Amino acid sequence: MLPAELIRFKEIGRSITILTAWDSLSSAIVEAAGADVVLVGDSLAMVALGHATTLPVTLDEILHHTKAVCRGFTRPLSEQPMVVCDLPFLSYQCGEDKAVAAAGHLLKNSCAAAVKLEGAEPEVLAVIERLVRMGIPVMGHLGLTPQSVHCLGYRRQAEDKNSQQNILFQSLKLEEAGCFALVLEHVPSDLAGRLRKKLKIPVIGIGAGEDCDGQVRVTADLIGLTSKQPPFSKPLISGRQLFVKALQDWIKQQHPQAKTPTKAISQQGSDY
Repeated sequence: MLPAELIRFKEIGRSITILTAWDSLSSAIVEAAGADVVLVGDSLAMVALGHATTLPVTLDEILHHTKAVCRGFTRPLSEQPMVVCDLPFLSYQCGEDKAVAAAGHLLKNSCAAAVKLEGAEPEVLAVIERLVRMGIPVMGHLGLTPQSVHCLGYRRQAEDKNSQQNILFQSLKLEEAGCFALVLEHVPSDLAGRLRKKLKIPVIGIGAGEDCDGQVRVTADLIGLTSKQPPFSKPLISGRQLFVKALQDWIKQQHPQAKTPTKAISQQGSDY
């Protein structure tokens, strides 16, 4: 699937589904579930690598996990979901040349077809325009942007009229810069609906209500593997509890109650 296909989905009113994956096992599951897009998000820093935020994950780690994700697909290439990679913190904030090199490195050495980056500051817009000119498709990301955790935290964004107007302005700038889709995270649903109607590119929500062109979720959250769930992503099953219980039962089967030990045969007395 090409990025332009997502714009066609919006035009015909077909909802877009995006799930994250971080290795070959998770990507095989997501592919079998029928997701349109697999996102190798920097959330793997927390889901797979044990970090408290997304900031520590490196470009090499993103590439390593993207390769694993690509190896997990089993369908013919034309039927596989499109793979989008997050550009990690400081891989695109330090100038256009570095951003092009980072994004190109991911696409050249994996099956990824596009990258995602956060924000719409003038410097970021310049990076997006350069990437698009170089033939690298870009997905934007506004609202709660995890790479800005030290400034924004993980709280809901765009609660007031001014900040909502700013996101509307930024989203139009991202579309103008050449983004093929926009992820909108943890913002009021009415704002997401306004953006969906305003933009020609798909608006993909996560904690942004149902009035979007599609939805993206961290797969580990949906199947209940993470110890802390975001408020906008309720687990579909209690996966962590189910798996722990199943493994506990197996372990107990390997340790049946100890049998009464056979009494040792007393040693015969010595002739001496």
